[in-house]
Amino acid sequence: MKPAAFDYAIPDTLDAALALKAQHGDEAKFLAGGQSLIPAMNFRLALASLLVDVNGLAELNYIHRGGDGELRIGALTRHRQLERDPLVKQYAPLIHEAMPHVAHPQIRNRGTMGGSLAHADPAAELPVLTVALRARFKAQSVRGERWIACDDFFHTLFTTDLASDEMLTEVALPPLLPRTGTAFVEFSRRRGDYALMGVAAVVTVGENGACQQARLVYLNAGEGPVNARKAAGVLQGQTPSPKLIDEAASVAADSEIEPMGSVHASPDYQRHLAKVLTRRALKQAFERAQT
Repeated sequence: MKPAAFDYAIPDTLDAALALKAQHGDEAKFLAGGQSLIPAMNFRLALASLLVDVNGLAELNYIHRGGDGELRIGALTRHRQLERDPLVKQYAPLIHEAMPHVAHPQIRNRGTMGGSLAHADPAAELPVLTVALRARFKAQSVRGERWIACDDFFHTLFTTDLASDEMLTEVALPPLLPRTGTAFVEFSRRRGDYALMGVAAVVTVGENGACQQARLVYLNAGEGPVNARKAAGVLQGQTPSPKLIDEAASVAADSEIEPMGSVHASPDYQRHLAKVLTRRALKQAFERAQT
């Protein structure tokens, strides 16, 4: 398949890129890694009259800590950088653990954090990870900038809160609380395939070992990242135990996720996977929090 005809622009500044987006709106698409956009255009699932190539905007490629302890990541940061950066490993271990699960090395070499998040594929890892970590997203346009909370950013299938003239330029991850453990687990038919089910777990325990906070977020379990608040509530204030973890896993799998099924897995099988993976993720996250 070949894409429909389009124009192509290579702005040399962020302001120039935003001006083109303001002029063309939804008809213009930002081209970063292109690992999702180009296949979608080839199959005519995405249409654009103008591709705005932003690969030259080096100011959007960075990873550093802010004065408030937040980890700031530019939208053009490649998946491979996230996988290998020491700051990510230290301050966002959930992302460090999950990145090797993203597709194949060739795709991680080109794909960008901002591109994956703006694409909002419900089977992608980065949307789930950022929701689990309570990220904030900076959107910029010629009108100015605004910050969007993670729970407001993802709307539904391939749809975010970004306006037609906006660009996602930065992700801010708040520092993890003391005695916090994280874990990411997914299951796919083959290494590099889209996961049939996956879960990110973030738990914080008190000095007495009881769970103070919990977050469980699922991929390929609905029309976007599925934040299982009821299941997390089961853990709140309780001392972790196999029985408690089983209960949380059942609540999430039976009443909170909405898997759509595919040729590779029925919704019932995906719910079964969710229970199994949740048990593994919570067990690992609690062990890490306590040690």
